[in-house]
Amino acid sequence: MQQGKTRVLSLLAVLTIAASATACGTATTTPNASGGASAAPDQTYPRAETLYTTGKQWGAPSTWNPLDPNAAMGVVGLQYETLFLYDPLKDVYTPWLAASGTWDTAKTTYTIKTRDGVKWSDTQAFTADDVAFTINLASIKAVGSNLLSYVDSATASDASTVVVKFKANPAYQEWQQWLYNSPILPKHIWSSKADENILKDTNANGVGTGPYMYKTASADRMVWVRNDAWWGAATNPVKPKYIVDIVNGANSVALGQLLAGNIDLSNNYFPGISQIVNGGYGITTYFKSAPYMLAGNTAVLVPNLTKPALKDAAFRKALATAINPDDIVTKDYGDIVQKADPSGLLPIFDKYIDKTQNAPLNYSFDTAKAKQMLAAAGYKAGSDGMVTNLDGSPLKLTLEVPDGWSDWMAAENMIAASAQAAGINVVATHPDFNTVVADRNRPDDATAPKFDLIINNDVQVGNTPWTWYDYVFRQPLPSGAGENRNYEGYKNDTAWGLVQQLDKTPVEDLTTMKSLCSQLQKIQLTDLPVIPLWYNGVWSQVSNSVWTNFPSDTGNQVMPATWNGYWQMGAINMLTQLQAVPPAK
Repeated sequence: MQQGKTRVLSLLAVLTIAASATACGTATTTPNASGGASAAPDQTYPRAETLYTTGKQWGAPSTWNPLDPNAAMGVVGLQYETLFLYDPLKDVYTPWLAASGTWDTAKTTYTIKTRDGVKWSDTQAFTADDVAFTINLASIKAVGSNLLSYVDSATASDASTVVVKFKANPAYQEWQQWLYNSPILPKHIWSSKADENILKDTNANGVGTGPYMYKTASADRMVWVRNDAWWGAATNPVKPKYIVDIVNGANSVALGQLLAGNIDLSNNYFPGISQIVNGGYGITTYFKSAPYMLAGNTAVLVPNLTKPALKDAAFRKALATAINPDDIVTKDYGDIVQKADPSGLLPIFDKYIDKTQNAPLNYSFDTAKAKQMLAAAGYKAGSDGMVTNLDGSPLKLTLEVPDGWSDWMAAENMIAASAQAAGINVVATHPDFNTVVADRNRPDDATAPKFDLIINNDVQVGNTPWTWYDYVFRQPLPSGAGENRNYEGYKNDTAWGLVQQLDKTPVEDLTTMKSLCSQLQKIQLTDLPVIPLWYNGVWSQVSNSVWTNFPSDTGNQVMPATWNGYWQMGAINMLTQLQAVPPAK
């Protein structure tokens, strides 16, 4: 036993320097200092009945309002539930609080049948009134939903039926996202809160329909307790009685707790995790070998198209050709991520990639070719070997990523070095997170952002490629905080028209979706408004000492993450499939 402890300590010594300074590049809306658990599990809850997690929360739990995107881990998914689940690995929708959802022949009316026998945790019955009420909450500006821009009305025609009528040209793609992303609220509780102050209610110990209820919260953790009266308990019960989510702190602490078996599931980014997986420490990831992690979002290089040179598509193509993403994948991430397809679409959207059309438009790393492309576009190298702007003025581009995000900081250094090798003077900088956000956002649609180049990954895994194209091509140019689209400032009416057509295409019409995606890919790869680099991973490392049968590519193929949005993308099924490890005799 002592020999095993020594081995773990030796490995920790090797990895601590890198881990303690590393940030998870997946979070682009919350500053993160290092990632990891801040404290060891306590003995308040029986260890054999408790699942300890970490990776979602970057500060003390402060709100349990299911309408607030900053709500504590598990508020949506564990406590409040959605009408459907969506499994992005299988492209399957599963009725959840809904028993069914059907369109009429004209696809202008959608009828929801609610699941029988569901009760809120205060024992009141869940009914169609709750669903209609939740839809109509979109009329409150503070909720921040555009649902009623395409939904005309939602009415409970009886206790188990909701009739949703749509305006002309419904946004089918957005509606399908709403069905699995938006938590249903109890009308008897929230009708008194339905005003512009609705997000100010922190809703501690709220009333939900889900498999867990609020137990307690403190500065360093969120604790959920199983709801044994949950509607799914009889047929598919969740296994842990308690879930304790530890607030992120030092990565070295989280790594130590994982190796010691005190953390069961960590959704933090750990550099060098492949050494641990292959080292016999009982730690596993979704894949047993490279890339180890599922792809969760696409990290892209975003150019500010108001800047000289960057506004030139020929220059952007040369810049893309100068960058070596394979170096980032191998040297920065140790092969736990994958190089992105030039389309930017995640692997789950492979069926939407027009490979025949895209092949001649795709780009790949080639320093010599990048130099040729620059020369052909009129960019001449000065005495220092760096090209100038077309008017002969110095060309210097600053690349920003948040300070402390060491995986992205390493990536930006590699990008800068490969660009400079081709004669493009890119300088890596890492101001604090808030400065990056301030530089990135435009105060209004007429004011240019301040950055030259940034790395961004706001588009997460989901059910439709529409989200990616809305991110790239959105018009008019968004402004202000929370408008996480088209940071580059690209204007193309044809592209935006195609994105709107895609939004208004039913998700079952795969032929039309593929055709529209093909046209959008041609525009994107021709103009390169953004440059896809790599797929950030669904970081997930598990200890199998207390619980086993975690998700894997050879076992239970479901999402292995506690992050916002993932519970309703099938991660909730992880809790029903876990198996307790028998105590040692």
